[in-house]
Amino acid sequence: MNAQLQRRVQRYGWDRAAAHYEAAWERQLAPAHQALLDAAALRPGDRVVDVACGTGLVTFAAADSVAPWGLVVGTDISQEMVQLGRARARERNRRHVVFERADAEQLRLPGGVFDAALCALGLMYVPDPDAAVAEMMRVLAPGGRLVAAVWGARARCGWAEIFPIVDARVRSEVCPLFFALGTGEQLADVCRRAGLADVATRRVQTLLEWRSADDACGAAFVGGPVALAHARFDESTRVSAYSEYIASIDRWRADEAYLVPGEFVIVSGRKPQ
Repeated sequence: MNAQLQRRVQRYGWDRAAAHYEAAWERQLAPAHQALLDAAALRPGDRVVDVACGTGLVTFAAADSVAPWGLVVGTDISQEMVQLGRARARERNRRHVVFERADAEQLRLPGGVFDAALCALGLMYVPDPDAAVAEMMRVLAPGGRLVAAVWGARARCGWAEIFPIVDARVRSEVCPLFFALGTGEQLADVCRRAGLADVATRRVQTLLEWRSADDACGAAFVGGPVALAHARFDESTRVSAYSEYIASIDRWRADEAYLVPGEFVIVSGRKPQ
């Protein structure tokens, strides 16, 4: 896919999903977020950049760890995500949290100043993950930590049929290789190519719980990566797509709820001194 088109799809797709994202995914993504933060081992006073930060689920958790004199800068390609993050920072009086719209491959931040660079489930959407990790590496101070989380192998993510279901109806153009970075050592290899030392990988298996079919469809179609394509569905297309998706996860139904398997891959490393 053309890189410029992919960036546009990500920007405007996540603009559409922004208002629904936390309600749809906060609980489900918590294991990945916690594993990423554990690996980052943030300390009071640390300066942190959170790339592809969304509405700030990881950003604010990081801010709690680096308070009172640290700094967290959250960046995202979606202006709506950034605006929601800024509003929450004001509501919570988090003066040491800053949100800026920026492409992950070009952060427009000074080099060599951050103690940690985080990216929670954002690299799958970037046209060039090597460039994004190299950019995170650039802004790190010597000895700084880089931690990234991605979705795991496709076979271990029970919700994965959402992509072919949508693409059969409307081209989503989300990401042609969405699960590639979570397969084998792909993400770790990206980090090694960027020059990171002490690269380590952790895999986290989890169950993604939605309380009803409506919740599961809301997360998959409205609050997630296919929101832009979903906006083009007419009523009959929406009904058929929802029905097919629910059928694809029916094996994990527990009464009215759905307990869908998922896997996260967390890779950490250090910028050499």
